[in-house]
Amino acid sequence: MHKNRMLSPLYTDMYQLTMGQAYFLEDRHTQPASFDYFFRKNPFRGGYVIFTGLHGLLEQIQGLRFGEADIDFLHQKGFHADYLEYLKSFSFRGNITGMREGEIVFPVAPILRVDGGLHEVQLIETLLLNVLNFQSLIATKASRIRFSAGKRKLSDFGLRRAQGLGGIQASRAAIIGGFDTTSNMLAAMEHDITPAGTMAHSFIESYSNELEAFRAYARIFPENCVLLVDTYNTLKSGIPNAIKVARELDKEGFWLKGIRLDSGDLAYLSKKARKMLDDHGLNNVQIVVSNQLDEHVIKSLLDQQAPIDVFGVGTSMVIGRPDGAIDGVFKLSYAGAAPRLKISENVQKTTLPGKKKVCRFLDRHGCFYADCIALDDEQQPKGMTHPYQKEKSLRLEGKEHEEIFITHMKEGEATGNGETNPFRLREFAAARLQKLPDEHKRFDFPHIYKVGISDRLMTLRDDMVQKLQDFI
Repeated sequence: MHKNRMLSPLYTDMYQLTMGQAYFLEDRHTQPASFDYFFRKNPFRGGYVIFTGLHGLLEQIQGLRFGEADIDFLHQKGFHADYLEYLKSFSFRGNITGMREGEIVFPVAPILRVDGGLHEVQLIETLLLNVLNFQSLIATKASRIRFSAGKRKLSDFGLRRAQGLGGIQASRAAIIGGFDTTSNMLAAMEHDITPAGTMAHSFIESYSNELEAFRAYARIFPENCVLLVDTYNTLKSGIPNAIKVARELDKEGFWLKGIRLDSGDLAYLSKKARKMLDDHGLNNVQIVVSNQLDEHVIKSLLDQQAPIDVFGVGTSMVIGRPDGAIDGVFKLSYAGAAPRLKISENVQKTTLPGKKKVCRFLDRHGCFYADCIALDDEQQPKGMTHPYQKEKSLRLEGKEHEEIFITHMKEGEATGNGETNPFRLREFAAARLQKLPDEHKRFDFPHIYKVGISDRLMTLRDDMVQKLQDFI
């Protein structure tokens, strides 16, 4: 999100403010607290998530202020005058630690830990979930599409189908996930992404015939001419007319950059188009395709040896089809001077108490092996147990490990740790994905990555659960 497009603190759910007022009027608002951000299930039936959106989130949190209009609105809704007076000078002064943006992350393991006063860390919950859940979803979808496309170019065509202004965040997330360009001009400007786009069918229809439209476009954009060839008849009209324009451009010292297919049997049409172009010596003309593409369609096209150079992907990527959301949550783990947890009849919704970190263990090849959730003051854990299935455990002695938590914000100020440029984040994410064994990246029945809790954390959780149950 652009640094000048700051959101109101009212970009939140009402209960954050009702709880905030209660904390303030009970004089508990500055009580030390810690919350964990994590998710419970990978989207797309996949094996991983790319953590995305942190940079924009930190900008928003650092600039979070209640303006006069915000205070007036809350006054109209009946909030207490003393609380509103407090909000006039509110700013976030907490700390945020956790994984780097672009990191490969897995269910249950904390991604971020937010420490501060109870009021301030509670207040940012909705904003945090809104930004991180959406962008991580899109980056993960984009990475799956990149996995299918190999080294072929990928362009984000999703803005018209995006969730409102979320399309700007989606375009940045798509780059981090592996895309190259975007049709979204505002995102291109804000994030220094190469814009991509040519024409719609309406441009061609507005002329008396297709050839006239192609020639007009080539006159205006001779150095970057890509022609949409399926408005009327791809093989009988569109491609033959594109070939005529390509010859005319050649005489003027230019060359036709590409043709675009936006409908029909893309495998069949791309093969026919490639042969027709090559028969006329136009081997350098690229074939661009679009129309309801996703990772599965692209894989099918390439399995059929479709000679496609560029994929323009829109709806499926920008809305995270078929899932539409990551189930990221923000849960209290420490308050006052004590660890806290929520228990549930559904064991998977029983949270992990205390201030925590994540240690990532590597196999002998330097690839990701397992993530161990440990208490913040622990040294290298010697073993871990499945969070919900105690019969599954793993010894970790002798395994190399990484401490993957860093400090992102200290006393309300961003530290500047970690990369922010989407293209460098794309490189980082790709490098981290290289360390994830292939069995976790396949689309069908991927292996479940090992995530467990340290012996100390398991003992703390079990003791607290038992005490709570005895009390009940």
